Amino acid sequence: MSLDATIFTWINSFAGHFPVLDEIVRGLANDYFTIISCCLILIALWFGTPGKIDSIRNQTGVIVAASSLGIAQAIVGIINVFCFRVRPFNAMAVNLIFYPPTDSSFPSNAAAIVFALAMGVFLYNKKAGILLLTIGIIHGLARIYVGIHYPLDILGGAAIGIITALIMNGIAVWQKPNLNKLLGLMERVHLT
Repeated sequence: MSLDATIFTWINSFAGHFPVLDEIVRGLANDYFTIISCCLILIALWFGTPGKIDSIRNQTGVIVAASSLGIAQAIVGIINVFCFRVRPFNAMAVNLIFYPPTDSSFPSNAAAIVFALAMGVFLYNKKAGILLLTIGIIHGLARIYVGIHYPLDILGGAAIGIITALIMNGIAVWQKPNLNKLLGLMERVHLT
């Protein structure tokens, strides 16, 4: 058995034995929990930052994060066209305590999205970025626990998200004057 499958089996072996923990982890593995949590943090960064300089910095981070999310999602989609990895529950006996997705297991689309958001924000706001990275790690571990992803699926998705955010940040730095004009226009029409 590969190291990836061995780690998966160890983490997943806890599922189904602790009903309260199973319910909590099932909720954490759900995309809705992660999406709502991340969106609330992004909204708070966009609208809730006092001070002009901090506000612009956080709004730039939100723009980098949102654009990274879109690009990371596209990259995962392209990889899935050429590479399909079966889910753990289709390849071995697992303690499946979640609905069975039918798309490719590698790379994890959820991990790519959350880590793209997290790294995009982290580059501009360390505290909020660490919070988002923590959500991403918890979400990834939860998806292994419930039986729908191998650890390498999560790591692959996380790598795609992080690299995409770093590239989008480079573009944002290069286009800073245009980005500042966009933020100024958004402020004039009360979108910031």
